[in-house]
Amino acid sequence: MTLPVRRSRGAFPAWDPFRELEDLHTRMDRLMQSAFPGSGEFGAAEAWAPLADVEDTEDAYLVELELPGVSKDQITLEVTASELDVHGEIKEKERTGVVRRHTRHIGQFDYRTSLPPDSDTEHISAELANGVLTVRVPKAEQAKPHRIEIAG
Repeated sequence: MTLPVRRSRGAFPAWDPFRELEDLHTRMDRLMQSAFPGSGEFGAAEAWAPLADVEDTEDAYLVELELPGVSKDQITLEVTASELDVHGEIKEKERTGVVRRHTRHIGQFDYRTSLPPDSDTEHISAELANGVLTVRVPKAEQAKPHRIEIAG
């Protein structure tokens, strides 16, 4: 089995605590699956998590998920005060020939991420274009920094 290799983009790559947490979450999921292999339904495909980028901009958090070939009707997007949950299912298409190689994901998918406390969950928007689901979570107005004048 070949493991992925991370390559740095500069002399000192920036530390990303969100990436560290996502990596830890993924490793813990794999550990739980290996420790309790019968936890899902018998014969059912295990849920997988799509590849994602989370970007912190000046006024919002952007979550971009790779979901090629998925229509918006196959996706459910839910939010609580502290978590964003994207899930759905990609059904296997009917084939007339013999499949010689099968590497694309099918079945249930699930992506969850924690939202920072300054997220405005009432105004979240989502767009699906070219196989990428972009979820925009605006930052609350009071969370934006502003300058305070000093009297005296």
